[in-house]
Amino acid sequence: MNTFVDQIKIEAHAGHGGNGMVAFRREKYVPNGGPAGGDGGRGGSIILKVDPGLRTLMDFRYHRIFKAANGMAGGSKQKTGASANDTVVAVPAGTTVRDLDSGEVIGDLVKAGQELVIAHGGRGGRGNIHFATPKNPAPEIAENGEPGEDRYLELELKMLADVGLVGFPSVGKSTLLSVVTGARPKVAAYEFTTLVPNLGMVMLDDGRDFAMADMPGLISGAAKGVGLGLKFLRHIERTRVLLHLVDMSSDDPEQSIDRFHIINHELDSYDPELLKRPQIVVATKMDMPGSEDNFAHFKEELAADTTLPTQPQLMAISAPTHQGTRELMLATADLLDKTPSFDANSHDEQEEATVEYRPQQKDQVADFQITRDSAGTWIVSGKKLERLLAMTDLTHQDSQLRFARQLRHMGVDAALRKRGIKDGETVQIGDFAFEFVQ
Repeated sequence: MNTFVDQIKIEAHAGHGGNGMVAFRREKYVPNGGPAGGDGGRGGSIILKVDPGLRTLMDFRYHRIFKAANGMAGGSKQKTGASANDTVVAVPAGTTVRDLDSGEVIGDLVKAGQELVIAHGGRGGRGNIHFATPKNPAPEIAENGEPGEDRYLELELKMLADVGLVGFPSVGKSTLLSVVTGARPKVAAYEFTTLVPNLGMVMLDDGRDFAMADMPGLISGAAKGVGLGLKFLRHIERTRVLLHLVDMSSDDPEQSIDRFHIINHELDSYDPELLKRPQIVVATKMDMPGSEDNFAHFKEELAADTTLPTQPQLMAISAPTHQGTRELMLATADLLDKTPSFDANSHDEQEEATVEYRPQQKDQVADFQITRDSAGTWIVSGKKLERLLAMTDLTHQDSQLRFARQLRHMGVDAALRKRGIKDGETVQIGDFAFEFVQ
């Protein structure tokens, strides 16, 4: 049985930059050939892009780890290595992206073609042509490529629709959607007909159109996670108008008003703002025996209800016979014309604000930390320090000396002395260990 995947965790691993090269000009008639090592190419980034043809996050169910290619290494004669292509991952409109490490919402993808870079590829390392100085005209220094970003993210889909159909299971939501749009949801008379929200476009004769979503049936306790409740209450948040469908075919005349209140209670429990959303109450299955009497009773009960913020508009339909469906769609379009678009998160001050994701800048990287393990080894850690190490080509002595100068410039030497380090003791940064010398 397929289920609607609306939250998924993924990994994004951007490509490393290509290594810079140590090389020198060796030409027949050039007596003092200088450095000629080229730069490495940029690593590929991971980009999310909205595909209007997608409706769910189901494609991520079995593919959750995305890796971009690395940049190519630089070459001799100042040749720059090729940059890697970016990896573009398609997502449906309405996808919110959250960083699992920080909890920050880093993007909200709602428009077709919209893109979000979730993991930036590393820049290519510089070749030795960049490190020549009057004192060292032939340096054996080149940078390794910058590591690409590794990010752990949660994707959450909130369907984008102008109108949401809500109501108990088997109340007729799927049938109505199939009648008024081109959507073809599965229709059956069992308790949970809809497991995946269906989306369709309503096209009216007067040129107006709107998107309508058939939400899975809610039951008592949905706001607390009973049944499919919480998973799909989220999708109602972004609809501008609600059509609340109530079945009039029951043998119990009280069932319709009772179920009407149950659904409203679940909406209110999940988010009180949902009850302030414009709502049309739709009496369904009016072609069934006894439905007219039930409708008359429901209408009286609804008019006498003083708990409602406002008296909702009430309409009666029979979707299979198309009775009242055109009038309902026209009334819905009229209500949409009067209902402005809104930010689904603006009503809740505690809801995390969506922000544009920006990569961490170099001057924002945390300072280093010094600890000591049980064997007496001094451990120096920190994102900036580990990045410098990763970009240092330790196979060349000039590069090693440059890294030592960078450590002194950052204050690592002074901090170790302050902590009491002695000559000959071991210092470890990542996988690299060396003896400290005063």
